[in-house]
Order: sequence, then C-alpha cells, then structure tokens
Amino acid sequence: MTLDREQVLRSAAALLTRKSTATMDEVAKAAGIGRATLHRHFSGRDALVRALEELGIQEFGAALDAAAMDEGTCEEALRRFVVAVEPSAGLLSFLVTENQLFEGGEQNAGWDRLDARVAAFFRRGQERGEFRIDLTPAWLTEALYGLIGSGAWAVQAGRVAARDFSYMIAELLLGGARRSVEQ
Repeated sequence: MTLDREQVLRSAAALLTRKSTATMDEVAKAAGIGRATLHRHFSGRDALVRALEELGIQEFGAALDAAAMDEGTCEEALRRFVVAVEPSAGLLSFLVTENQLFEGGEQNAGWDRLDARVAAFFRRGQERGEFRIDLTPAWLTEALYGLIGSGAWAVQAGRVAARDFSYMIAELLLGGARRSVEQ
C-alpha cells in the first residue's frame, strides 16, 4: 500500500488547525497510519510543518489565482479572495503561529512572493482611489492575514458561524480600508 502524502498532509492540517500542540502520534492516528510510517515520510514535527507550509503556500496562491485579483473593482476582488481562501484559512492561521517558520530569516520565499502579490493588489486599489492611502499596502496585507486567521479560529471555536466567515472579514477590512469621499 502506497502512502497518499497529500491525504496525510490534509489529515495533519485538519488536526493541527484544531489542536496545534498535537503530537506526531496523534497526527499519525488522524491520518490512519502508524507512527513509524509517518516518521519515514516526515522525520519530525519540523519536517511535517515544512511540508504543511508548502501546502499552505500552494493553496494561498491558488486562492489568489481563483479570485482573479486584477479583474473588476478591488472590493469585488477582495470579496472573491476571502471566499476562495476560506477552505485553507485554518491551515494558514496555524502556519502563521508556528514560530519555526520565521526563525533565523529562513522564511520560505513562497510567502514573500504571495505577500508581494497581495501588497500589489492593495497598492493598485490605492492608485485607483478605492483604498485609503494613509495605510500602507504592507499594513493592509497584514490586516487581511490577521482577519483570516482570527476568522478561522472564531469559526473553529464556534464563536462565529462558518457561513459568516467571508462576509465578516471582507466587511471589517473594507470598512477600514475604503477611501471615503472626504479624503
């Protein structure tokens, strides 16, 4: 029987987004495999998290692509993106909180590319007069990430209905980012 690596990663992601302190034994059990099998493919938690990071980068990039961020108004594009990223929100919030991803300047270059795409989106919105210019694209990018992570945690904890995830994130971010007529 061959190991379905993606299935193992998705099982690990599902568990770790609910219980970030889960052990490798718990990850193996959630994936339906033995601990030894898990360790043959991922030498430890760090290797597993690095593989999850690659999955997160892939899914975040796919959400940006699916949202067609260059089409329509920036508000429409942002709403499409939040809907597209919702299935990955838990994994992304887990990855953001994993300290080893950012230690020693070893952050995966994939995150830098994604950050650049999101910041360029906000910059374009500013240039088109849709977003406030007193908030930097980098800050708007971080605010978006924070809202996605917080939204994922709130849904997971049952404090927010899953059906409200995209609406609440988009409304809160846009409410603060939109350029008003007075500016």
